[in-house]
Amino acid sequence: MPHCFNAKPSLAITFLLLILIQACSSKKNEVKEEQLRLPQTSADSIAADTIQGNTLRGNLALSQIATIPTSVILTGLDQHRLVTIYKDRLPANASKRSDYDYMYGSKTYYDDDGNSEREEHYMPGLDLLYGYNLVNVAHYDLKTEQLNYLFSQPVLVKSLYYPSFIQDSLYEKPITRNYYLVSVYDTDTNLDTLINRKDLRRFFYFNAAATEKVALLPADYSAVRSQYDPKNDVMYIFAKHDADHDGTTKRTEPLHIFWVDLKRPQVAKRLY
Repeated sequence: MPHCFNAKPSLAITFLLLILIQACSSKKNEVKEEQLRLPQTSADSIAADTIQGNTLRGNLALSQIATIPTSVILTGLDQHRLVTIYKDRLPANASKRSDYDYMYGSKTYYDDDGNSEREEHYMPGLDLLYGYNLVNVAHYDLKTEQLNYLFSQPVLVKSLYYPSFIQDSLYEKPITRNYYLVSVYDTDTNLDTLINRKDLRRFFYFNAAATEKVALLPADYSAVRSQYDPKNDVMYIFAKHDADHDGTTKRTEPLHIFWVDLKRPQVAKRLY
């Protein structure tokens, strides 16, 4: 009997120790899981949404800012459609969404100084969309059912040229474009932690499927405006040279002109 009496407490103690060890292990796992969750609600992801105006915090993923798809753009390429994606942020002084207009789908863009740039950009065969807080454009192929973004990170699109949905003509000859041209602030070039009009404005060509992307201007240039030459079907791009390489442009820095053949728009050549 004494032998049996000693065995029972030993088994009970062992059982209790196992329960305690398992509880401790579970507690450690809970702590580890909690620690892993913390970076997902970092200060950057919260602060990104508080920036007002046509501005983004640099180095953020699209999932880290509040966005809203506003329209499907019908292009002149039947199976290709574009989706405009805007930053969605209601200012503190706005009582309702109607008080807050980013000019979704506007044909006219007003910059921060109130200047309109509508007329000087019109080109046959290309419709034009100006963006304010337009942070990306998605491309969708109706035949392959594939969606892809023009830019891998949030950007500020200034102007988007896309094939006209309605058949256009140049000197009474039908004209069809099969590409997109986009001017955009895509990088915090002046290293002030923000992406806005103080950075260099890039100009890109995309093919019809938005799978090929070509920079039309050298990396140290910033697009200012464009002009159309109907006789030659050429687009002139006026661009400031960031001569001191500080990631922004100044009035004193030189203005140069590049030209793009709209029949073969993958290359921009220096004119002046």
